[in-house]
Amino acid sequence: MWSSLSVLPVFLALWGTLGIWIVFAIAVNNHTVDLAQGFPYISLCGSFPPQSCIFSQFLNMGAAMAACICVLRHHQLRDWGARTWLNRLILWTGLLCALGTSMVANFQEKNQRPTHLVGAFLAFIGGNLYFWLQLYLSCSTKGLPRPGAPWLQPLRLGLCSLCTSLIVAMIVLYTWPLRSASAACEWAAAMLLFLLFGLFAVDFSGLERCRLCLQPGPSLGPPPPSPASLQAHALPQAL
Repeated sequence: MWSSLSVLPVFLALWGTLGIWIVFAIAVNNHTVDLAQGFPYISLCGSFPPQSCIFSQFLNMGAAMAACICVLRHHQLRDWGARTWLNRLILWTGLLCALGTSMVANFQEKNQRPTHLVGAFLAFIGGNLYFWLQLYLSCSTKGLPRPGAPWLQPLRLGLCSLCTSLIVAMIVLYTWPLRSASAACEWAAAMLLFLLFGLFAVDFSGLERCRLCLQPGPSLGPPPPSPASLQAHALPQAL
């Protein structure tokens, strides 16, 4: 049975995939990228108006959804018994991936190249590390529930391995330079990361809803007296 929360990872995967290919189609149509000169990087397609605005909107919303998914996954693993530093590290790695995606969206390559490259590093390297750590936690923590689908963990292992290979190939081919091949690896790695986020729908399928609870911290001093107690102390003095 699928819950409403399981729709969020699927929507993120579709939203991100559709968004960057729409930007690619617009860039090719208005000739801001020329396929005759080579296959473009994702960021190059989103560097020029009007598609730069669409690029930013899609990635910013995708980053927000990714952050929500990372928080939900963190609490799910914690409720299953993974109350360790590793689970907290996984959360921060996922949030850095979302932050990097937002940086890529807002600091386009032609305007703020150094900041853009930092964001791309966080998005790709951080995102890939996030899913590797998820796999390690699932395999190393005793008593942690395994996903109901037996094919899920082997699929994640294969996708993470392929994504890592593509990211390494992207960097190596960029330095040679074989830019078209490097760009193709970037597109493929991005698709795999969206797919890995989408697979959280299987993990969230058993969740019905979530509720935000605020837990007060320790008081720094005695609680202030109530108006009734003030009045009780004042009466004897008045008499």
